[in-house]
Amino acid sequence: MKNRKWSMLFLAATMAGSMQLISCSKDTGTPSNTVAGLDETVVIIEKSTAPAGTDANATVSWLDNCINSLPVESLTQAEIDALTTMREEELLAHDVYVHLYSMYHIPIFNNISQSETQHTLAIKTLLLKYNLSDPALNHVSGVFVNANLQALYTSLIAQGSGSLNAGLTVGATIEDLDINDLHIHINTDVDNQDILFVFGNLEKGSRNHLRSFYTLLLKRGISYGPQFISADYFNQIVTSPYEIGSGPCPL
Repeated sequence: MKNRKWSMLFLAATMAGSMQLISCSKDTGTPSNTVAGLDETVVIIEKSTAPAGTDANATVSWLDNCINSLPVESLTQAEIDALTTMREEELLAHDVYVHLYSMYHIPIFNNISQSETQHTLAIKTLLLKYNLSDPALNHVSGVFVNANLQALYTSLIAQGSGSLNAGLTVGATIEDLDINDLHIHINTDVDNQDILFVFGNLEKGSRNHLRSFYTLLLKRGISYGPQFISADYFNQIVTSPYEIGSGPCPL
């Protein structure tokens, strides 16, 4: 079932991406300062998890301390699979955004790639806490142990390289998929307090990322509809404000 799920996600991403981009002209220019500036807030999104005024490095340290302060609970196979997959899925997002930033040089890709680094490090902390094998040990950019993620990465890079509009659509697609997977894990696969804490904050960050990509796409006259999450959940996300709360550690 798991392989079938990923095959369906990969196919959906490929087909939807092709349909979205079929009317896009070649566009490698940088959007106006006003449009690019809309995403400057993304660089502080992940800091909202930690106490106000905490810098990026201190945020990672704070998250590590919080995760390790929560009880060690027995793991189900579903929880192990979720941690292993999400570790590489967050890295996939990071690697795609780094590549797209090297092509288009707009803040959104650079800022969100930094957020994805914090996402994947939080999952790494959980893997270490539970003495689980890390599929991203000695990670090489663009190379993944999970074959489905490898195929998805290759497809997204090909799509995103077509134009800036295509790259922004790929960004929305990644966050759409990420939210969907985290939402499923939170509601069906996971009950450990520390994993729920991390996945909940990751989904919150991904909702903010989706808002940023969606806003830029709209400013450029490009529509995006959800490919993975429900239409109701998508509309709820994109019509609500950025989530910048204190997010206290659930001690």
